[in-house]
Amino acid sequence: MSYAAYGPVIEEARAKPQIWRLLAGLALAGLTALAISQAALFGALALGGSELIQGALSGTTPGGLLVILYAMGALAIGAFLAARLLHGRGIASVMGPLPLALHQGLRVLVAIAILQAVLLALLTLGSGQELSRNVPMSRWLIFLPFALLGLLIQTGAEEVFFRGYLQSQLAGRFRHPALWLIPQAALFAAGHYAAGTFGSNALGIALWAGAFGLLAGDLTARSGTLGPAIALHFANNAVVILLISMNGVLSGLSLYTFPFSPSDEAAVAAALPLEFASLIVSWLAARLALRV
Repeated sequence: MSYAAYGPVIEEARAKPQIWRLLAGLALAGLTALAISQAALFGALALGGSELIQGALSGTTPGGLLVILYAMGALAIGAFLAARLLHGRGIASVMGPLPLALHQGLRVLVAIAILQAVLLALLTLGSGQELSRNVPMSRWLIFLPFALLGLLIQTGAEEVFFRGYLQSQLAGRFRHPALWLIPQAALFAAGHYAAGTFGSNALGIALWAGAFGLLAGDLTARSGTLGPAIALHFANNAVVILLISMNGVLSGLSLYTFPFSPSDEAAVAAALPLEFASLIVSWLAARLALRV
């Protein structure tokens, strides 16, 4: 396991590595994200009325889900603000060299897109489950450019906060990788724990998110930029948000839906092992694309 490429990022984080600065930064980022996202919701209410707000609360309409995705950009704004004000770090310090991040991200995205296409073909042929058409193709194509940008904002913002800001600042304070990989992954997992939505599967979903956080953090440290982690996150979310989603929550932009919802505990539990396997194979594909 070689994290030499992460060295320049760690060196910048070591300039002001105090834990109190990190805690204050997390609070600042969280409050900033909350304020901006609330403003976005009020804006949506003014523009689209209560119907758009209801869609934004559940993600069951195209407009509502777009509000959710774009509002997540507030998390990146908060993280960049915290990095600048409390640690004297700029955007490139958090994300790594931007041209390199873009180059690495595109390589990983192509590799995982090919892999996901194969996995989706196998899933639809071998699962025996009949998919339901959700959004009509003509309408889906109209929303697609806005949805892709929204996904990039949402996944990029989460990576900037968890792997870009939090992980790198912990790496600037602690030398052992476990002390900066595990905390950010644990916080990421906690943010995905939703007992009200997934019932008895909530812990399994959170564990999957924690595993994702560990592997995304590993890719970030191996490559020295956020590009690969953003690509991994984007590819994963594009499949479950734009192509095939579960019925109900966050299904507003998907072309098809599975014949079950998040509350169908048996079906979700049966799908979880496949999700873990897909995640690991995607991580390996990313490493192969980067040769790291």
